[in-house]
Amino acid sequence: MTFTNDHLQTYQRDGYVIVRNLFSKAEVERLYAIAVGDEVLSSKTYDRVDASGMKTRLALWYTLDDSLYSKFARSARIIAGVEQILGGTAAHYHSKLMQKEPRTGGAWEWHQDYGYWYKNNGFLFPDMLSVLTALTPSTKENGCLQMIKGSHKMGRIEHGFAGEQVGADMEKVNEALKIMPLEYLEMEPGDTAFFHCNTLHASAANLSDKPRWSIITAYNLASNKPYKDVHESSYTPIEPFTGNLLAEEEVGISNAADFLVK
Repeated sequence: MTFTNDHLQTYQRDGYVIVRNLFSKAEVERLYAIAVGDEVLSSKTYDRVDASGMKTRLALWYTLDDSLYSKFARSARIIAGVEQILGGTAAHYHSKLMQKEPRTGGAWEWHQDYGYWYKNNGFLFPDMLSVLTALTPSTKENGCLQMIKGSHKMGRIEHGFAGEQVGADMEKVNEALKIMPLEYLEMEPGDTAFFHCNTLHASAANLSDKPRWSIITAYNLASNKPYKDVHESSYTPIEPFTGNLLAEEEVGISNAADFLVK
């Protein structure tokens, strides 16, 4: 979809914007069903332990293939907005399937995505963003995404380990929370959030009896080539997919997708 001026102004002011019903219920149900039954995805899923010792599960891959998930990542509905935000041609950095299971899914500590993309991957400029689409209802009870509104304007802050995760300097996070609003991004399946790579975000543990699954795709301005040896897809212009996700063959993700291994 093409962003309106209101969408762009909200993103620039708050560091994120939510587009409701960007994907239909039928599209999301199909994506979720494929994910649950995908043997490759299941075999590549790993745990991340939070600071309290609880586990959250995810699968992360870099290279796009012929799977329905890759076509989703290339969806023109997403790419149009991404390129408006970035101000140029987008590239796919990575996609990840977040799996917070009932009563066991752990928290994600406060962090900025750019906190480790800059340090670990060598992206010199914060010309990057993430796009989260809810596959199941996302509520406070099952650990929905939390954002510190406007925190992207702080710039990149230092990060260190919190459990097995990389978290932001909590002194600065706590100071930010004193002067900027904390927002809970409750979302229905198909709702999609676009957020700046420097926006501080977190999510609590899933203490409910319902799962919270989402897919998060990260994009980079194609000209923002990292100086470290990373995947070519991170600076290769993406070709938008304009087809019908419901009409496409149910192709699962292949091992060629180049998964991150814990």
